[in-house]
Amino acid sequence: MKNKHLISITDFSKEEYLKILDAAEDFEKQPVQNIATGKIVATLFFEPSTRTRLSFESAANRMGAKVIGFSDASSSSTAKGESLSDTIKTVCCYADLIVMRHPLEGSARWASEVASVPVINAGDGANQHPTQCLLDLYSIRKTQKTLDSLNIALVGDLKYGRTVHSLVEAMCNFNTTFHLISPESLKLPSSVKMHIKESGLKYHQYTEIQEAIDKVDVLYMTRVQRERFLDIQDYEKVKNAYILEQSTLKNSKSNLKILHPLPRVNEIHTNIDDTQQAYYFQQAQNGVYVRQALIASILGLK
Repeated sequence: MKNKHLISITDFSKEEYLKILDAAEDFEKQPVQNIATGKIVATLFFEPSTRTRLSFESAANRMGAKVIGFSDASSSSTAKGESLSDTIKTVCCYADLIVMRHPLEGSARWASEVASVPVINAGDGANQHPTQCLLDLYSIRKTQKTLDSLNIALVGDLKYGRTVHSLVEAMCNFNTTFHLISPESLKLPSSVKMHIKESGLKYHQYTEIQEAIDKVDVLYMTRVQRERFLDIQDYEKVKNAYILEQSTLKNSKSNLKILHPLPRVNEIHTNIDDTQQAYYFQQAQNGVYVRQALIASILGLK
């Protein structure tokens, strides 16, 4: 994986996923490892982020690397009209690795084609979010003790949810049964459902969580993403489509864990936070270990 770009989750094989997860376990046991001293990681965030940016920066710092970059595109030369290509080529002069989030689908792939250092996609519009996917896989394996033959429910914005798209594609390697729960207007794109079909796996579609709650091992909640809607009235119609409360979990399996890529708005009531099913804040913590493993692998440090 040394010097390899990570733009789509399909850029890595099943075996490579598992190597990253195994390395993340080692980092969880010993988070501070000064193996990246002298390395520089550039975090270029053209779109808002809390967990992804800070966990990447935390990961780099715990490994002894230095971090440069920006968290607001208005503070970069793109505000002066500089092209993405020129920005990437310039930053390559200063860093050993680029982590980039951008609102345009395909921007990360374009960046990787002009970059002279590895590029990690930290989210490109509604397309992909592969590093979130890897920490989701880590969280699922950690809570279920396996990735194989699980029932996973994906809830909420399945149309624009880049975390969902990446997770579905990755979990197709593990004989997963998918339960897709969304409003009619936010169904999983046909291209992603085709990936499930081509993998010879099953999916079921619902409009209510209660229709699937007794069948699933993992309940993956997502927010309805206001920033992806062109018409605010369309957003208003679906923004409160799902609000998970304790009563919703009444008939759930004993091993059920609730995941969420965060941020949440109101799709998970705070009364869920202290239940044994809630795992989303631990999931966010796992992001540091997984991103440490990813940085170490791509820089050839482990």
